[in-house]
Amino acid sequence: MEKLTTYFSHVKSEIQKVIFPTKTQIRQAFVAVFIVVTVISIFLALVDMLMSSIVKAVVGS
Repeated sequence: MEKLTTYFSHVKSEIQKVIFPTKTQIRQAFVAVFIVVTVISIFLALVDMLMSSIVKAVVGS
């Protein structure tokens, strides 16, 4: 039982050291991730269209 008490004591002390992000930081991170994912998706769509047109030209269909 003492090990369990010690464990929870350590957990409590570690949780107090954690710095949680603010709402502004979360919003900024979300916007940054959304923009990066959007840009990469558009880039991959363009590459796919280019490769598809090249394959169609080579195959001839």
